[in-house]
Amino acid sequence: MRRREFLKGSAALGVAAIAAPAVIAAERQRVLKFVPQTDVAGLDPVWTPTYPARDHSLMVFDTLFAQDDSYRAVPQMVDGVVTENDGLTWKLTLRPGLVFHDGSPVLARDCVASIQRWAKRDSFGGALMAATNELSAADDKTIVFSLKRPFPLLPDALGKSYPRICPMMPERLAKTDAFTQITEMVGSGPFKFVANERVAGARLVYERFDGYVPRPSGTAQWTSGPKVVHFDRVEWTIIPDPSTAFSALKSGEIDWWWTPDADLLPALRGDKSVNVRVADPTGQIGTLRFNHLIAPFNNAALRRAVLGAIDQRDFMTAIVGDDNTLWHDGVGYFCPGTPYASDAGMAALTGPRDLEKSKAAVKAAGYNGEKVVVLAPADIPNLKALADMTADMLTKIGFNVDYQAMGWGALVQRRFKEDPVEQGGWNIFSTFWSGMDQSTPAGHAFIRGNGKPTGPGWPTAPKIEALRDAWLAASDEATRKKIAVDMQLQAFEDVPYAPLGQYFFATAHRADLTGMLNGLPAFWNVKRG
Repeated sequence: MRRREFLKGSAALGVAAIAAPAVIAAERQRVLKFVPQTDVAGLDPVWTPTYPARDHSLMVFDTLFAQDDSYRAVPQMVDGVVTENDGLTWKLTLRPGLVFHDGSPVLARDCVASIQRWAKRDSFGGALMAATNELSAADDKTIVFSLKRPFPLLPDALGKSYPRICPMMPERLAKTDAFTQITEMVGSGPFKFVANERVAGARLVYERFDGYVPRPSGTAQWTSGPKVVHFDRVEWTIIPDPSTAFSALKSGEIDWWWTPDADLLPALRGDKSVNVRVADPTGQIGTLRFNHLIAPFNNAALRRAVLGAIDQRDFMTAIVGDDNTLWHDGVGYFCPGTPYASDAGMAALTGPRDLEKSKAAVKAAGYNGEKVVVLAPADIPNLKALADMTADMLTKIGFNVDYQAMGWGALVQRRFKEDPVEQGGWNIFSTFWSGMDQSTPAGHAFIRGNGKPTGPGWPTAPKIEALRDAWLAASDEATRKKIAVDMQLQAFEDVPYAPLGQYFFATAHRADLTGMLNGLPAFWNVKRG
């Protein structure tokens, strides 16, 4: 090689080497790389009531109201609210400048169709529509609820942040049957979904929507306030293996890991390039769900006997270890720290644990040695730990336990079987709910008592249902709090499920990210410092 050619080549190589860090730095300012807990199984936020689907939908779709850090419903897409006729008429006026991702303006008729579709799948929405005589669009900007009876929690229903949210979409999509998935993701939220880069089980991509108009005032909190986006692109990468996600975060290949394993937290906390924090102050609440349709747990006395044997400390220690800053016991039927939590009836869970006494209570309740099938998800460590603890506890108090391990997907399908255990049925499974989901009677799926419509477990508890109806109709907060106390007392009698404690998961992100909000993973407000 001639010297001149060599120098020319080496100079070009040097420029590339110098430019590469600048290119990488520019990309880091432009792109946020995130690892969610799991993939989004269904993209339609009305059809799919899962947390990843909720997080996805809040990027793509906006809501009429939203929640702040005090769990209050505040206007989001709505500019103004007027109530008339002693609370029987609500007029919601849309903010100016709202546009869907396809370029069409957001109109009141789009919102009417969106609310109607959502309400067919959501229990809070169903209660709202049951109280509604007519929902209409008075003009392009005004949504009108004409109610049969007052429904003071209307903003709370339309602005809830737990699944299912009430997403606004174009009328042409919102007219889709509520039990059929939409596949075209067109909302008016701060991000557009990049459908051609979707790889099921591996990847989702979002781009900043330049047509999005944030609220002009207020502070970003939870799902409310100005949603100002600082990244051009957000990439979700599904990484099932914790060690792989751990290495990627430490090396800077990813920016944010939503739910790192608890045993990896000490190593992450020791890395100055990574910040670890508790994102959601409501945490996750463990639950033990009984099958109320078949023996033996169609017997309320047996359910109460099991309640007396539960030591929430043991369950939470099995999940996150001895660090009790990461978990709480003494958890009742409403999330601790939220307005409706109380100590009513809590002696059933916090009194001295006596397994021999519980064993005697099981026998006195008429248990005849029937097989008790405990479903255990072998592929989700936290849930498997709950199943292991449950099986051990039940065995100690005299139950004939049949522990059946399977994948979570198979368990989700299996729990819909209403058959006897000899025909593939089940008796108990455990799961976690976000504390926010258990903060009010409206969104608390497991405290329902309306039989088959309740879903797997199928409890029938008419007194609980009557109290829930009264709570929804109550005109003031003091009355709602009193009703919530009565609901908890009744739940300790009917035992639709057993609370197992609350734990707080930590999220981990690169230390140069700032503006992270409390609650769910929000991708507005966050930026690289």
